[in-house]
Amino acid sequence: MRQEENVDRLYYLIKPIVSEKGYELYHVEFIKEQGEYYLRVYIEHENGITHQDCEKVSRALSDMLDIEDPISESYYLEVSSPGVYRTLFTDIHLERYIGSLIRAKLDGSFKGKREITGILKAYDENKLVIEVSEEEISLERKKIKNISLEGEL
Repeated sequence: MRQEENVDRLYYLIKPIVSEKGYELYHVEFIKEQGEYYLRVYIEHENGITHQDCEKVSRALSDMLDIEDPISESYYLEVSSPGVYRTLFTDIHLERYIGSLIRAKLDGSFKGKREITGILKAYDENKLVIEVSEEEISLERKKIKNISLEGEL
């Protein structure tokens, strides 16, 4: 099974449990870092996320994962908030944060810069439109490594 299909399957196994506990599922990733696998589950709530929230969801997910056993490799389960400076993974995330300050890290450079910070104005499947110093620039999505929200504390 391809990695993407595995993550999609995990997402649909995890989402009902997260919802049942009263949270919104923001993102799921299954990655290998330094020889170890990690199943990372990011949750949200309108009142924020505490350590106790993560623990409650982690216990419920751990029970389900033990029963369903959807991952053949050994792995670590991590449940957390996506954070103030959250990565915007999907079009749903981009839609939610139109009008917000974002940072796009580029694969290569744009006018000599490897990072662009500005207001997300629009997006489609091929590009992002970001307002930087009252000028709108268009970035090809395939040249963007990472998009994150620049939070306000």
